[in-house]
Amino acid sequence: MPSRPRLTPAIADVRRAVRDALLDSRADVEPGSLVLVALSGGPDSLALAAATGFEAKRAGIRAGAVVVDHGLQEGSAEVALAAAMHAEKLGLDPVLVRRVQVGVEGGPEAAARTARYEALEAAAAELGAGAILLGHTLDDQAETVLLGLARGSGGASLGGMVPVSEAVESGVRYLRPLLGIRRSTTRQFCVDSGLEPWLDPQNSDLSFARVRVRERVLPLLETELGPGIAEALARSAELNREDSAALDHFAAEQVEELAEHAEAGLSLSVPGLANNPAALRQRIIRLAVSAEFGVSLTRTHTLEVAKLVTDWRGQGPIDLPGIRVVRRGGRLEFSARSEGA
Repeated sequence: MPSRPRLTPAIADVRRAVRDALLDSRADVEPGSLVLVALSGGPDSLALAAATGFEAKRAGIRAGAVVVDHGLQEGSAEVALAAAMHAEKLGLDPVLVRRVQVGVEGGPEAAARTARYEALEAAAAELGAGAILLGHTLDDQAETVLLGLARGSGGASLGGMVPVSEAVESGVRYLRPLLGIRRSTTRQFCVDSGLEPWLDPQNSDLSFARVRVRERVLPLLETELGPGIAEALARSAELNREDSAALDHFAAEQVEELAEHAEAGLSLSVPGLANNPAALRQRIIRLAVSAEFGVSLTRTHTLEVAKLVTDWRGQGPIDLPGIRVVRRGGRLEFSARSEGA
């Protein structure tokens, strides 16, 4: 085991963030259970691994690590092995290295992310881990919000990443302890702890939109608008998540009240939808369709359906991917349709 580093502000901040995450009731991490750190070897995940090794032991929690080798860069196997050795020296056990095959669907970033999360969840299932810790920082959150804003992705995207989430299929919980920690702090943590992180050259590759946001857009905003932009974006994400959660809650209540099951699918009350403000009305439509048919409506599709309520002129059925919607009297009727119909 390495000698214990002196407690500097950076080390204290990262450890505190990890401790709070492990003890958060939403994380549901019980004493004696196993958590895994997703470790790339970079400054963020390395600081997270070191802090988790320290705090988990104090909380009576077992801590291991998973290193995912995407195989996309020359020498990636050696980088993965070095990260695994770091984890072992930090006292994490077990430590797994998983080589993945990255596809092409959705572009290189999305494909790598899909492969990575599949490997992480498979490792958690293999080891019986209840949670996976990810090294996303406040800077990552700010970048995510800006990218969502640029894409017009709506409230869900503008809410950024959440501190605790659950994988739909595997049920594995993801914890993001560092969402309130700046990237500069994780780098200082590594310096103060005598750790030598790997610096991913892709993090400087301007062909990636996220890197352009990091290297060009955020610094420009800081220059033109003043310091604190990243913190403001992260704060906005938290406010957006709170608002979205409230609207989703009210939408779920309204679906229960307005929906009726029919032989072909379901129907919603037109007067009931009309009495709700637009943000809530559109959520009700999306939620009802998702719950009944497993179809995720785009905003464009949702607005088409909403026009049957707010701009009714006797128009006929609307055919959307997976569903057909028609207004009959005071109800919107939704039924399933094949993709070729």
